[in-house]
Parts: sequence; C-alpha cells; structure tokens
Amino acid sequence: MKIASVISEFNPFHNGHKHLVDTIKKEHADCVVAIMSGNFVQRGDVAITDKYNRAKVALQNGCDLVVELPTAFALSSAQNFALGGVEIAKALNSDMLCFGAENDDTTMLTEIADVFYDDNFKDKIKEYISSGDYYAKAVSKAVSVVLSQEHSDILSKPNNTLAVEYIRALKGSAISPIAIKRIGAEHDSSITTETISSATNIRNLVLESKTYDNFTNMVIDNPAYIKNVETAILYKLRTMSEDDFLNISNISEGFENRIYDACRNSISLEELYENLKTKRYTLARIRRIVMNAFLEIDKTLIKKENLYVRVLGMNEKGAQIIKSTSLPLVIKVKQDYEKLSNNQKALFDIDVKASELFPLALNKKVQSKNDFATQIIKI
Repeated sequence: MKIASVISEFNPFHNGHKHLVDTIKKEHADCVVAIMSGNFVQRGDVAITDKYNRAKVALQNGCDLVVELPTAFALSSAQNFALGGVEIAKALNSDMLCFGAENDDTTMLTEIADVFYDDNFKDKIKEYISSGDYYAKAVSKAVSVVLSQEHSDILSKPNNTLAVEYIRALKGSAISPIAIKRIGAEHDSSITTETISSATNIRNLVLESKTYDNFTNMVIDNPAYIKNVETAILYKLRTMSEDDFLNISNISEGFENRIYDACRNSISLEELYENLKTKRYTLARIRRIVMNAFLEIDKTLIKKENLYVRVLGMNEKGAQIIKSTSLPLVIKVKQDYEKLSNNQKALFDIDVKASELFPLALNKKVQSKNDFATQIIKI
C-alpha cells in the first residue's frame, strides 16, 4: 500500500484541495494522510471552522487519515511548520509527501532546497540581513546570486516557498517529494474560476455572508473570526511581562520590549500589527507572534522529539496506517495522554487550550469541544 502524506490546513477544504487529493490517488498513491493544522493556522489566525469539521470533510473527499499538526508547529515559521509535518509523515511510514505548488518542477525546487547548505549562500543571507533585509527577502536575493533569477522568482509564490521547506525537511529521509501543479486561483487571490477559488477568498465570502457553494461542498454555518476574540487577545498580552514575551516562539532581537509597549498603546489587533511592523518583521510573522503569546506557546517546545500522532479521523485504510508508527499515538485521548512524556504533554496541552479558546471566536458562541472527550471521526 503506497502512502502519500499532505501537510495541510484545509481552511476551508475546497475544490483545489479535492483536485490535489484526486490527483494523488489517481497517479501516485493508494491512500492519503492529511497532516492538518488544528484550530489556529499558520498565518496567525483562527481557522474558519473547527478541526473536527475540517477533518470530516477531508475524509468525505478522499483522505483516509487525518491527524493534527500540533498547534505550536502550525503557528510557527514555514521551516518549523514543514519540520513538524514531515516528522509526522515519517512516523506514519509515508512513501511520499505531496504538495500543491505554483511551480511543479520538483527538480528546480530541490535545487533551491539544496542551496541552503552552501556556505556562500549562507554568507549572502547574513550579509543581506545585516544590511536590513527581512529573512525571506534575504533568501530570495541570495538565491538569485548563487543560483539564478529564475530560481529566485519561484520563491515569490507562497506555496513554492513552503514546497522548498518541505524538501529541506525531507533531506536524508526515504520519503519522495512530489509537487503537484495548483490549478485555478493563486494563493490569497480574489480572482476565481467557475469552481476554483483561493481559501482566502472563500473565507472572505463566508464572513461577508455571500455564496461560496460552487467552490466547496463544505457548509460553514458558524464561522470563526479573529475580531471576535480581539479584546481577549489584547487583555492577555497586557498581562504579560517582557520576560514572558521573551519565552514566546518567534520572538528575538529585543522584540519583547517592542510588543510589551505596543500592546498597551493599541486598541485593536490591526493597530497592534501596525505598531509592531518593522523592516525585519513581516505582517505574517507578527500575527504568529501575537497568537503564540495568546496561547502561551513556549519556544522550547518546538522540537521534533516532542511530537506525537494525534488522530482526528480515519476510514478503514487509515486504521491500517496507524498500526505502525514511530511516534506516540493519541486516539483515546484520556488514556493515551498519560503515555506521553512531560514535554509531549506540554505540547498537547497547547492543542487542548486552542480547542477551549477557539469557540470564543465563533460568530454564534457555543460550548468548547473538550479534546479529552471528543471522539475521533470514523467513516
């Protein structure tokens, strides 16, 4: 049985994702494992709907197993996001890692991934960062010098950037990287085809109460919106000291002082983001820092040895896949939680907290889903 893993957010699951899963099953693998972000996602936001809803739709549309990418990794940099997903893919004995990309030339993507080990490339990045460039821009400039402008242009697309990080994380493993061409709308684009739209555009349509049915068969009748927890986030940040911020993931270079002051002088999240922006800190990174602070994610927990395989849902094929895993398996949460190490428990506790806080972001408030009591989805 050939197993393909997909590191995903499915925020929400749409026809582009359906195309990816269908292509994998038609051309590459017998079954698909979705390693999916939980209730908070990499752009530093809440998911549009909870992880159980998204897992169910993924299973209904061709995935055989859905496991959760721990929140601390899901809310981290592209490098750590990829690292967490790849380690779980390894633990589930995946034969391949498939990913949608604007450029499906795996050879070129691999050439970019390999250049990160080149000393000249590393020196160029340090040089550009020292001159004031933020990390992603420094990487792009270094790639253009060491490889070519064509390679650098590939990195201008967000899914290509993630693809490179996946390939870097796979280095030395037996898992094959397979890039599959994205169809239709680009990432974050508001331009649509008849049936394909970006997840960003679908979320906007949902939040504006507009029709989105032709882009996904997922019903989102109670969406989550970050503005609904804006006051709670600002309150949490204002109770934190500079030392508290220093322990938070993604914070460095004295930024703890900047966020300590900014959260006291901002009356909205948008104003906070604006007050925190610097040349080196992109908006996406700032949003992640704010969410990491809100959830109290200690940066020391983001290590591959702290990972586990948390099953959200599966079918019969998925049940076969989990029979052999090299990481602790969490299915019956109360029972399996006790088998985790202290650091693994601490990482899992963040997922629990995320599940408890997520319902506050919903337009219509509901009780939280207790991770210790919610049953996995079986179809």
